[in-house]
Amino acid sequence: MNQLSKRLQSLSPSETLAMAQKSSELQAQGFDIINMSVGEPDFPTPSHIKDAAKKAIDDNVTFYSPVPGFIDLRKAICEKLNEENGLDFKPTQIVVSNGAKQSLSNVLLSIIDKGDEVIIPAPYWVSYPEMVKLAEGTSVIVSAGIDQDFKITAQQLEETITDKTKALILCSPSNPTGSVYSKEELQSISEVLAKHPNVYVISDEIYEHINYVGAHESIAQFEEIRDRVIIVNGVSKGYAMTGWRIGWIAAPQWIASACNSLQGQYTSGASSISQKAAEAAYTGSQACVEDMRLAFERRRNLIVELLKTIPGIEINNPMGAFYIFPEIKSYIGKSFDGTTINSGADLAMYLLENAHVACVGGDAFGAPNCIRFSFATSDENIVKAVDRVKAALEKLA
Repeated sequence: MNQLSKRLQSLSPSETLAMAQKSSELQAQGFDIINMSVGEPDFPTPSHIKDAAKKAIDDNVTFYSPVPGFIDLRKAICEKLNEENGLDFKPTQIVVSNGAKQSLSNVLLSIIDKGDEVIIPAPYWVSYPEMVKLAEGTSVIVSAGIDQDFKITAQQLEETITDKTKALILCSPSNPTGSVYSKEELQSISEVLAKHPNVYVISDEIYEHINYVGAHESIAQFEEIRDRVIIVNGVSKGYAMTGWRIGWIAAPQWIASACNSLQGQYTSGASSISQKAAEAAYTGSQACVEDMRLAFERRRNLIVELLKTIPGIEINNPMGAFYIFPEIKSYIGKSFDGTTINSGADLAMYLLENAHVACVGGDAFGAPNCIRFSFATSDENIVKAVDRVKAALEKLA
């Protein structure tokens, strides 16, 4: 008899990956599916980064890498943090992992004990609560609706902190909403956290380079809480390197050391070739980053204007990442051809089957009255997709 551990039985499947799989199955059956469910750039990895990986292969950089990452890559990350963010870290405070997802897991497994509370603003990235669950912590969800641009306030945070609170997970720019916390908003949050010295901040900044407001603002800039901020970042989004699987943390030394020990026991160091590619990403020309950012900004402008023409949905104007998160509650309770819409997940499946457009229901992100579209696709696909969505929604009554 197969008996999975209670730990694994408690996990929920990723709805973003499930929707991507369903889309692939329909495509394999011959349907013309426009996939706006997956969160990854549609650009190829820039040539100079690929060239660095090829050189690494030719130079036989094919042996085990140090658990926290090659020293040259960690130095390059420190230089990036100093030059772009005004933050001072030493290479020993950097731990390179197999993607930012592992980086997040490492941190939570290192600092969370059973019963510790982790505050997660909703809408949230699907994996945050599941990672907290694996660490045997308790997720405390704080909701922020479209009326506040999907961002929690300092007052909401203050009202949520208890003597069991161990960490806050903050994601800016945000997946799934594209919302970006301003410096003033982050400062207000930091002032609350300064009063609670036992609370840590896990700052997910993976979309740092895809923002439409100018310079990125990190909560680590505030001196009063800097020694309690763990930055999580990587090359996947900004450099179109999702498949290379390189993420990292910049953290207080004791947390970096703990993550190093943990990673040494269950994966060891990240791919040597990928690390050399990531080093080239940080030390080479950044023109490719800006070119992709400009393309995403153009697509953002396009999808915002198109979605505004659809009655019954409400949208915010995403200021970062490549997602838009329409509120669709006016469609809850409507039906077509025997299908009734009771949540964002229902609407996402309806749109997949009736419009052949793949998106993700907001249920997975803690906001069941919303759906998420990724606009990391061509202008042509965006126009075609919104036309199909509009036609499919008109059928609901």
